[in-house]
Amino acid sequence: MARILVTGGAGFIGSHLCKRLVEEGNEVICADNLFTGSMENIEALRDYKSFEFIKHDVTEELRVEVDRIFNLACPASPPHYQYDPIKTMKTSVFGAINMLGLAKRLNARILQASTSEVYGNPLMHPQKEEYWGNVNTIGIRSCYDEGKRAAETLFFDYHRQNNVDIKVIRIFNTYGPNMNPEDGRVVSNFIMQALRGEDITIYGDGSQTRSFCYVDDLVEGMMRMMDSRDGFSGPVNLGNPGEFTMLELANKVIELTGSSSKLVFMPLPQDDPVKRKPDISLAKKELGWEPKIVLEEGLKKTIKYFETKL
Repeated sequence: MARILVTGGAGFIGSHLCKRLVEEGNEVICADNLFTGSMENIEALRDYKSFEFIKHDVTEELRVEVDRIFNLACPASPPHYQYDPIKTMKTSVFGAINMLGLAKRLNARILQASTSEVYGNPLMHPQKEEYWGNVNTIGIRSCYDEGKRAAETLFFDYHRQNNVDIKVIRIFNTYGPNMNPEDGRVVSNFIMQALRGEDITIYGDGSQTRSFCYVDDLVEGMMRMMDSRDGFSGPVNLGNPGEFTMLELANKVIELTGSSSKLVFMPLPQDDPVKRKPDISLAKKELGWEPKIVLEEGLKKTIKYFETKL
């Protein structure tokens, strides 16, 4: 049994990770400032004596004693990270510094939840880990994209300079239960609009693509990365290489919900990536990992969850 800190643990992905860790017999400290996280996401976990919740902002120092750290703290949907872009950047940078400092003091292994957004609007397709990206440093998405890039820099500098045991993953679009129905991400948007019988909003002409990974598959990849061999730090892409246009996703959601929603088209937001698809060759080689849950199966589970939120 390990004692594990999960920052951002009351969030969408963090809550699933905490559940997996607790069910495997670990002691889990969940730290979250509840800006985008929710106590509802972790309500069932509070019955476990091995689970502890701390309301904490990672931009402030945290003193706990743990063996491992999963650093997930940061708003991840555009409406949330653009609401306070300076705070978003602080969360990525100061949060990384504080958690890396803790890992250094404790000699603990630490995993950074980075993002496919470090690739920006990519000129390489699919995206491989060695691609440096095509990111606008001064755009409305930069607080998140550049914050995560800076966090990766800090992780590898702490590793080289202080021998901190790091693991870095790059998460591609992930969906599933515990998503905030109003978080502004495409899967939650489409499902909630369909369930309400509202028009489904598509930005651009709908030809832009994303690759959607069900949250259980992602958590499995995170666990394997944390347990991966010494000396392998990443970064590693974790995502589903199945690629779908926004039109394909919208029509699939309408089909699965039986909705009468119509499609409406709006201008594409600034710096919105046109293509997004992970090359997961490295994850297959080093982690023996690839997603198992196909989009239709995952959407059915996610729709069932969102039906309870109406």
